[in-house]
Amino acid sequence: MGARRTTRVTARVAHDRGVFMISVAAELAEMHPQTLRMYEARGLIEPQRSPKGTRLYSQRDVDRLRRIQEMTTELGMNLAGVERVFELEDKLARLQGKVDNLERRARALQEEIAQLEAVREGVRAEIVRYEAPGTALIPIRHVRRTS
Repeated sequence: MGARRTTRVTARVAHDRGVFMISVAAELAEMHPQTLRMYEARGLIEPQRSPKGTRLYSQRDVDRLRRIQEMTTELGMNLAGVERVFELEDKLARLQGKVDNLERRARALQEEIAQLEAVREGVRAEIVRYEAPGTALIPIRHVRRTS
């Protein structure tokens, strides 16, 4: 008989696409499904919903659930502390985005200044002193006045 072929199919799903039902997400995060519902009620997690209203958790949600679990069990934080950590992380991310935008704008302005300086130097090199016809430049000497 001939050798039997097996084919392995690997599916890749976007990290933020809701694909896990609550029971699977709870198992992946090693917690009870009711805990996930409680976290959702507190606003710590926001699963997507199917057209029929079923909660769908993404890998990002599962990772966040694991972080909550780590902060509460290993670091001894209460849920209010976890909420505050997430608020501060969100604020930090927004501020970092603003800093990044300001740094990009500063670089663009520096490039624009350099271009304007180059134009100014080019114009300065092209400036020729104008003398009216028939006039000669007379050097100005400092004359002392005697009174």
